[in-house]
Amino acid sequence: MSKGKKQENADKNFIKIADVFIAQANQQCESNDHQLVNASLLYAAARFSVFITASLSESKENYQKNSDDAVEFYTQEFSKMLKEHMRQYESTFDKKPANKKK
Repeated sequence: MSKGKKQENADKNFIKIADVFIAQANQQCESNDHQLVNASLLYAAARFSVFITASLSESKENYQKNSDDAVEFYTQEFSKMLKEHMRQYESTFDKKPANKKK
């Protein structure tokens, strides 16, 4: 398989996995406050990011040494993704369904 095809498959899988989490969050919004669901999703992402960082660390010392860099990395990635989605949503904002406030 070519490098381009592998990347295309990885990109498709990335979106597919993200869609699973979004569908679960949307389901949770049916019976919970949207802001609570959002905060829970952010909390879960933070916890999982720490797990990944720790699992990639060779030692506690390595984990401690690289923690600030990991926080910076995850923060920058989240910021880029959030800004991109904010721009994308802006173009469809007037078409959004009515929001149920809880």
